[in-house]
Amino acid sequence: MKNKYKNYISFTEKAANKINDFIKTKKNNNLKLRIYISGGGCSGFQYQFIFDDKVTKDDIIINQFNVSLVIDPISAQYLYGGKIDYLENLEGSKFIVSNPNAKNTCGCGSSFSI
Repeated sequence: MKNKYKNYISFTEKAANKINDFIKTKKNNNLKLRIYISGGGCSGFQYQFIFDDKVTKDDIIINQFNVSLVIDPISAQYLYGGKIDYLENLEGSKFIVSNPNAKNTCGCGSSFSI
């Protein structure tokens, strides 16, 4: 299941460039950025990111800017219509999610509620 699900979530070119940089550093062209939702954080749910070279048959794969993003179906329902960007500032650097489904988000932007 490839770009059939491209509307689930997208990512910016800046995020794609950071993903590509990491893949080149690790010298593993099979790596993909996986985003998933877990319980916790100050608002109820947290965004989690890992680089993964494994994909299950149920995973949703989104290809953009020559990189792949992987989402499990349960997490995808919370991310529909969202966008991932990469932020670098004085506080550090991280992937951030703009999520239209979130009713509330915490100040750090890494947790949300529906």
